[in-house]
Amino acid sequence: MRFFLKCNEAAHVCDKSQYNEAGFWDIVILKMHLAICKLCRNYSKQNVKLTDIIAASKLKTLHPEEKQRLKMQLQQEMNTTPKP
Repeated sequence: MRFFLKCNEAAHVCDKSQYNEAGFWDIVILKMHLAICKLCRNYSKQNVKLTDIIAASKLKTLHPEEKQRLKMQLQQEMNTTPKP
């Protein structure tokens, strides 16, 4: 088991921890890395802000059926529009 992460590994663990996919030891090692690395600390803070902003935006997506219907409509429009 390694006790120090490289910055790119720390970023990966940071991303995983935000989605509750990081293990306990990954988080412990990440916290040790963040204690000494200002760049990764800033990355982690920005990552949290981005997640909060996205969650607060209450984005809604189309259902797969609606996407398919729109895709078919666009395809029909493209087929019926005269080409220059």
